[in-house]
Amino acid sequence: MLHPDRLFSTDPSKKAIARRLYNEVGTLPLICPHGHTDPAWFADNNHFSDPTALLILPDHYVRRMLVSQGIQVLDMLDPQGQLDHRAIWTCFAKHYYLFRGTPTQLWLDHTFSSLFGLTKPLCASTADTYYEHISSCIAQDSFRPRAIVERFNIELITTTEGPCDTLEHHQHINQSGWDKRVISSYRPDSVIDPDAPGFLQNLEALGQCSGEDTTTWIGYLNAHRNRRAFFASLGATSTDHGHPTAQTLDLSNADAQKLFDIIRTGTSSPSDREKFRAQMLTEMAAMSIEDGLVMQLHAGSYRNHSPTVFETFGTDQGFDIPQPTAYVNALKPLLDKFGMDTRLSLILFTLDETSYGRELAPLAGAYPTIKLGPAWWFFDSPAGMLRYREMVTETAGFYNTVGFNDDTRALPSIAARHDVARRVDCTFLADKVARHIMSEDDARDVAIDLAYSLAKKAYKL
Repeated sequence: MLHPDRLFSTDPSKKAIARRLYNEVGTLPLICPHGHTDPAWFADNNHFSDPTALLILPDHYVRRMLVSQGIQVLDMLDPQGQLDHRAIWTCFAKHYYLFRGTPTQLWLDHTFSSLFGLTKPLCASTADTYYEHISSCIAQDSFRPRAIVERFNIELITTTEGPCDTLEHHQHINQSGWDKRVISSYRPDSVIDPDAPGFLQNLEALGQCSGEDTTTWIGYLNAHRNRRAFFASLGATSTDHGHPTAQTLDLSNADAQKLFDIIRTGTSSPSDREKFRAQMLTEMAAMSIEDGLVMQLHAGSYRNHSPTVFETFGTDQGFDIPQPTAYVNALKPLLDKFGMDTRLSLILFTLDETSYGRELAPLAGAYPTIKLGPAWWFFDSPAGMLRYREMVTETAGFYNTVGFNDDTRALPSIAARHDVARRVDCTFLADKVARHIMSEDDARDVAIDLAYSLAKKAYKL
């Protein structure tokens, strides 16, 4: 199922160079500085219950494709009204052909072959064989979550939690003596975005967990400082912000207080809410200068585009859609204030590919505070990764980027995603070598940095 030269150029000379480069990076440890795996998996280290719970339910890429064909797996219930995992698996296998040509198929085929030793393609006729074989594997101790982390040679993995999370699972992991690092990233969207479900209740909860008065602007900011310090005390090195736009503001304290008071009424206008998100990005940057946490901004997603899916099944069901995003003017208030302050490290992600060459690469190639995150989400694919390198390298270089983030909820896909990224980067570099733009020695150094070193440096790991 897995060709050894997959994703390499068909040109023999470039393929040979890519092979040599890949041999240098293919087995390097995996650094996973941004993702959404469940820390309870690593704290409790329990067996995964079944193939559906392991491979389908955590993966919104799978659900999105099935729903696009009118197949809603979350509607498949057993007689007791619970999700029918076997029926979901059978349906998934029957429709696996839908994923032909997508990165999801690359990741899943890699998982089926490398992790579970399966060699026949998944389809309706092999569905039961797959289900029984994977079930027998995950019943073994060698397929518990920690064992999978070790099998994949994951050196560090970062999860993402909200501001009021107790991080009890991270505390348990730290106390267990396990030699792998599992840390969190501070994700305050639920108390920064007034459009977040239950925003006003979230503010109250933030006050309770921080011991600060979140009915005042100063108390609200101090609550963030309190929780950021708590996350950092358990190893966190970064924050993460998922905003619909990259808009920033730099209001006076008096104007910020007035805006906060309007937001707290629960009757603010869309313009007020956008201004508040914009001001909070600048406030978070200021706090990153204070405490040293790396700041990530994931902008440009229209979240929960289908109200029907959101109301029925909740968030993260595959119905987040890219939209155009501006950066040059949107980030200017923040950059006017902090853009030359090297104590700030701001990693930018986008779902608007058109902005890479026009805005993001020039910004990262100029401001010492800015680094570019890898091709993200819909563009976490071989073609998307190649376009990313082509659009940003000549302006920003390699060293204003941060390596690769797998950004996944599906633990078994992590090794596959890193492997795809490493192969694509080797293919890109091999082309540079073949055209005498780079020496092979330089390309080898860059390949190692892209696969391993840059992520450690950018995220202060």
